[in-house]
Amino acid sequence: MVVIAAGAGYKRAAALGLVLRPEADADIPFIAALYASTRYAELADVRWPAEAKAQFLEAQFQAQRAHYRRYYPEGEWQVVTRAREDIGRLYLERWPSQHRIIDIAFLPQQCGKGLGTALLSDLIDEAAAVGKAVSIHVEKNNPARRLYLRLGFAVTEDKGVYDLMARPASSEPDQLKTAS
Repeated sequence: MVVIAAGAGYKRAAALGLVLRPEADADIPFIAALYASTRYAELADVRWPAEAKAQFLEAQFQAQRAHYRRYYPEGEWQVVTRAREDIGRLYLERWPSQHRIIDIAFLPQQCGKGLGTALLSDLIDEAAAVGKAVSIHVEKNNPARRLYLRLGFAVTEDKGVYDLMARPASSEPDQLKTAS
C-alpha cells in the first residue's frame, strides 16, 4: 500500500485522508462497478432490461481495460481509498514530456467533496516540479470538464466524442488552491 504522504508532494490528498494503492486482480469487481457507476446515467433512457445494461457495461469495461493496458504499457494503476474504503481509481502514465492522466474516477457518492480537486492539484504540482504538462482525454459531456478548466486545463485537440485537454507545465508548484 502506498500512503499518500504530505512529504511526497500529495499534501492536499493526504489532508483529506486519501490513500493510493496498486490495483490488484482482486480489485477488478470494484473497478468494474466503479466504471458502471460512471455510465449509468447514459443508459437511463435506453429501453433495455437491467440485465442487458449490466452485460453491456461489463463488455465496455473489459474493452476499456484492454485498451488502457495496450496503449499505456507503463501505466500506474491505482485504487483510491479513504478510511480504508475503495472510492475511486487513478490511472497515470509519466511520459518524458508530460504526465498523462489515463483515467480518474470516484464513486458518485464521493463526487463534489473536493477529492478530485485535491488529487489533481497534487498531480499538477508533481508535474510542474519536473517541468511537465499534464493531459487527459475528457468526454465532451463530462461534468468534470468544469473542474479541469478551473485547474487551468484547455482543449488542445478535438477527438470527436472526447477532447484532449492539457495543462501546460508551470514553473510554480503549489500554486493551486484546494477549492472545489
